[in-house]
Parts: sequence; C-alpha cells; structure tokens
Amino acid sequence: MSRHQRGFTLIELIVVIVILGILAATALPRFVNLQADAKAASMQGLAGGLRAAVELVRARWLVTGNTAAATVTTADGTSVAVGTGSGASGGVPTVVGIGLALGSTAGFASSTAGSVVTFSPTAGPVGCAVTYNQTNGAVVGTAAVVANC
Repeated sequence: MSRHQRGFTLIELIVVIVILGILAATALPRFVNLQADAKAASMQGLAGGLRAAVELVRARWLVTGNTAAATVTTADGTSVAVGTGSGASGGVPTVVGIGLALGSTAGFASSTAGSVVTFSPTAGPVGCAVTYNQTNGAVVGTAAVVANC
C-alpha cells in the first residue's frame, strides 16, 4: 500500500509567502512616486497647451492684418485680449487673455505678478509650475519636473 502526498506542506507555503513579501517590498518604492510623475506630466501638457494657444491667437491676429487690434476672436467665438503694435507683444495674449485662449484651466491655480502668470497644480506644490510671459509670449516649463511636483 503506497501513500501519495497531495498539496503543499506548511513550510513550502511559508517560504512562498516570504518570497512574495520580499518582492512586494522591493517593488513598492518604484510605484510610490507615480503621483509626482502624473503632476509633472500634466504640467508639461499645460505648457504645450499654452504654447499652442499663444501661436493660434497670434496667427489669428496676424491674419486680420490690423496691428492695432486689441482683441482676437478665436474659432469658438471667444474674445481674447492681445498686445498691440509690431513689437514682440503684438498679437500675444495678455495675462487675462491667455486663460480665455486655453479655454479651461481646471485643476490649475494661477497667480499673476505684473506681466507674468504662473500656473501650478491646484492640489500640488507651488514649485511645480509653468510660467507665461505676456511681453513676448514665452512659456517656461522647466520647473515642471518630477523633483518639483
């Protein structure tokens, strides 16, 4: 009469659980920083959106041929305030106009200091930011990195 063993012994089950615990402990730190990655990516996306909005509004302003025009009507009918004249600020959205040109800034807080608007995540650190300068339409997103977000 022979006995066949069926199933696992208690020792084998404990060894498997310990190995799974070690693997989980080493993999967990890799996934902890996903929130900062997501915030940095959203800020970089905002920077791209700002650049596109500036160029679209400026192109629309140039098409009108009127360098004295202080507003530009976008394709969706929104009136965007722009700089006038033939200088670097000509046709570039103002600090108020850039928000209208974007359409929505939901999820982002903005603060204005003179001719510069700084956007940061609503529920995030202030250092994680993208700035827009109305004097020349420059968008700077160098602070929108994982280390700051």
